[in-house]
Order: sequence, then structure tokens, then C-alpha cells
Amino acid sequence: MEDTNELIKERRKKVAEMVEKGINPYPNDFKPAHTTADLTVRFGNATAEELQGVNETYSLAGRIMFIRNFGKAAFIQIQDRNGRIQGFVQKNVIGEEAFEQFKKFDIGDIVGLEGKPFRTKTGELTVNADFIRLLTKSLRPLPEKWHGLTDVETRYRQRYVDLMINPDVKDVFKKRGRIIQLMREYLTKKDFMEVETPMMQPIPGGAAAKPFTTHHNALKMDLFLRIAPELYLKRLVVGGIDRVFEINRNFRNEGISVQHNPEFTMLEFYMAYATYDDMMNITEEMFSSIAKDICGTTVIEYQGQKIDLTPPWERLSVKQAIVKYGNVDPAILENRESALAHAKKIGIEVNGDESLGKIITELFDALAEKKLIQPTFITEYPTEISPLSRKNDKDPSIVDRFELMIGGREMANAFSELNDPVDQKERFMKQVEAKDAGDEEAHLMDEDYIRALEYGLPPTAGEGIGIDRLIMLLTDSASIRDVILFPHMRPEK
Repeated sequence: MEDTNELIKERRKKVAEMVEKGINPYPNDFKPAHTTADLTVRFGNATAEELQGVNETYSLAGRIMFIRNFGKAAFIQIQDRNGRIQGFVQKNVIGEEAFEQFKKFDIGDIVGLEGKPFRTKTGELTVNADFIRLLTKSLRPLPEKWHGLTDVETRYRQRYVDLMINPDVKDVFKKRGRIIQLMREYLTKKDFMEVETPMMQPIPGGAAAKPFTTHHNALKMDLFLRIAPELYLKRLVVGGIDRVFEINRNFRNEGISVQHNPEFTMLEFYMAYATYDDMMNITEEMFSSIAKDICGTTVIEYQGQKIDLTPPWERLSVKQAIVKYGNVDPAILENRESALAHAKKIGIEVNGDESLGKIITELFDALAEKKLIQPTFITEYPTEISPLSRKNDKDPSIVDRFELMIGGREMANAFSELNDPVDQKERFMKQVEAKDAGDEEAHLMDEDYIRALEYGLPPTAGEGIGIDRLIMLLTDSASIRDVILFPHMRPEK
């Protein structure tokens, strides 16, 4: 730290000297006409002889990542948004005065340069600079050793430095933008309309989660950061927007882990006159097409495991998954007492008053979820844990719902929507009772949503996809913090 402070003092001194000589260390009048990609695409395969015939001058701007001085000449490497390229700076070309200023440049400074391309004796594509100018003086030296787990907290906290130093990190976020773009294009082509719904809501709904609370002074009322946009999007389907989607930020006042961040991104979409079976088909098609675009194949590797995203994907009920992956006798799952006894036997913490559906869900989480590496649709969730889902016509104890599991974690949640206002109100009442009994994640009563259903929600299916988790999968990222530019962290000490 002491060495860093000395280097900062030295750089501040250089700035003071420039200002004293009338040189602006932060000018804003250089306009680069090209990027490193323009040169590498055009001249990447050109021979040294071919480059000798290039008469066009190229202008670039970027951050100096490397300097190697030879007295009256120097090689530098500059980095812009597309990559890196080498520059060659010579005293007898740019002039003595300019070269004296150049000698005060440091790694991390942002410069503009102009020149023609050539190849060095080692064959590296290089810009022979006939002009170079300081555009931004960097006061802090770039870290020499940035890679490795010891720096992981600093990397997340100082993402701006992480992006400078680690090209792989920038590539992840380029892919993130592309993945979101592909989702948007996929749904738009299927005639879905993109909308925006409130982030501050008087009643948090659409998911079982603890919300963040804030207060609006003018309205003199508490508001909640949304945990999901679901109930607003379904209001729009009632209003006649039969195919609707939102790429949204959600906020849940819960723990932080490799899979969870209090603020995260989701895609939610709703389609009238469709069922959860239709959502499965759409999900398979969307995921596999995105994988082909991003990874070039539907067979990818995630954290050392091969995952095949080629449709069709396996479909299992919750009970079938418990039997298959937990080695549980199916008869145990048919009554509450035997299911509760088995849950206790394998060490699941239970109060003893849970419903059969709740116990079955706990057994699935403990015995099956982590083993679902290949894409699998888990269906037939218990009705009591699915307050917004349509009951199955043949068996009202379950709902027409699925969760998509890939790599041992939930990637999406979808169901045929409950559009019976009487049934919905009864389920809301049960959620209110659960909240009164101490369940902080239970739903609140939303009378306006009931009123909307009374006007008539057409038969509809809807789905929410965790975009951050999908990006983790397609970029082989171990933690959600690797795919969020500025993840939430404890304050610095």
C-alpha cells in the first residue's frame, strides 16, 4: 500500500507539471476513427510486404497496458473496447517535444494515436505512430497481480479494474448483453409485446419472498420493491395484451450466495390461449437456439460437467424425481405421516405441522434437485405451495406447473395460470393465514388483482426465467457475482 501511495504521488506530480506547462492532462477533442478490431479484421492475415503498400492512416484511442522503452523508441500496447494492439513510438517520427511528453506516460494512461500498420520482425501487427497524445492521466497504477482467488473480493468491488485487466471478464459481459438481446428477439418474433411494470408496488406479489420496504413521503405510504412483475403482467393480459414480456430487475431481501443476489434480472412472459406444455416447448427452443449462438453448440460444459441442451428434455413429476434420485419407496410419498417420518429420518428440519405437499417439496429439494444436471422439467407440484397456478383437471391436489432444472439448480418456473377469481381469493386467504402464522414469504391479499380476474383472464400460461443463472450456465461461471457487474457486498472495512 505504501508503494502504491508513492506511485500516486509521483503521478500527481506529473499532472502538476503538465498543467504548469499549459498542457491539459484531460483533453476532450480527440475523435478516434477506428478500433483495434478494424485493424485486426482488415490486416490480421496481411503479410509484412502487403502492409508496406497501405497508405491509409488509422486513428485509435485506448488505455496503455504495456510499455517497453528503448531510449529513443518504445513499444506500447493499447486496449480499447474491442481488444488490444501494439503501437510503435519513435522520437524521430513524432518529434523531440512530443517524445519528451510521451516518456512521462504511464501504464494505465489513456492515449490517442495515429499511424499506419506494419509487422514487426516477430510478426506482430503494430501501428507505427506518427502522432500520440495523452487523453486521460491515470493517477492509480494498475495492479500487477490481479488474477486469483485472493483478489476475488477486490475484483467484484472494483469491477472497473477487473474489466481492464481481465479480457475474459469483459467477454462474459459481452455475452450477457448478447443473451438478453437474443431473448428479446426470440419473443418479439413470436409477437410478444415488451412492457415495463412498476418496481415500487403497494403489495408485493408474484413470488414467495421477503421484500425490501421503502416509504413514499408525498403519498404517505409504504411501498415494496418488487419481488416479481407477475401480477401486473397478468393484468395486462386481462386488458387484451395476449402476449407480453418484461426483462426486469427483481429485489428480494434474502441471503447472498453463489446463486443468489438481492437484486437480479429475470425474463417473465405470458401467453394467452396456451398451457404450461407450450411453455416447455418454447423454453427448449429458446435455450437451445441461444446456446448455439453463444457457444456454437447445444452440448456445453459447465464446471467440468457436460450438459446437453438439445431438445427434447426429460420430464419428471416431483414424486418421480424423489423416487429416482432419492431411492425412496413411492408409497412413502402417498400420506403425510410416512413422508414426515422419512423427512425426519434423513435430517430435514421440520416443525411437524407441515402439509403433505410442503413435505414432498422439502424432500425434493434435499434428495433430487442437486442431482438434476441435465435439463429436466419437474412437474406436478403440490397445490398448497403454488398459490397462483391452475389446478390439474384430473388431480386437484397438484397444479399444471413446471420448474426447469439444469446443473442442479432452478433455471425457470412456469405454469398454466389460475384464472378462477373465487379459487384465487381462497388461496390468497390461505397465504394470509400462513403469513399471520409467521411465514414471512407468504403472499399478501391483492384485492385489485382479484378484481382484474373478475373481468376475465383468458386461459394463459406464464414463465419466469432467471437470466443471471442462464448466463452463468452459458459462460461457465461458478458464481452469480461473476455475471453481475456490481454485485452487492458488505461495506469495506
